[in-house]
Amino acid sequence: MHCGFHITHGGAILPDCIFCKIIAGEIPSQRVYEDEHVFAFRDIAPQAPVHILVVPKEHIASAAELKPENSHIAAKCLEITAQLAKSEGLGGGFRVITNSGPDGGQTVFHLHFHLLGGRPLGAGLINNG
Repeated sequence: MHCGFHITHGGAILPDCIFCKIIAGEIPSQRVYEDEHVFAFRDIAPQAPVHILVVPKEHIASAAELKPENSHIAAKCLEITAQLAKSEGLGGGFRVITNSGPDGGQTVFHLHFHLLGGRPLGAGLINNG
């Protein structure tokens, strides 16, 4: 399945997915990157000075749904994350997070990667300080 207007191979729009709506332009966002496969935008509730969401245009509910047939999409998202970290001046380091499933803290069920940086984030995996 694909989101928005980039529907190929018989994919469908998921009308209740907020990220599908953002990719389709139905909900405004602060877009920082877009290509055929990936859409990236600034988080509306940033947890760090730089907080960008990197989202595949193909609707994959979570990391738990990655398979050999679609794992290249996650790799592409991570490539773009590295490019964005450079362009955002995060040479001192950054964090990339993806939550999977309710127990993993996932609240939007469309695979996405959080790029966080712009301040020291600490050594712990979870640190809002």
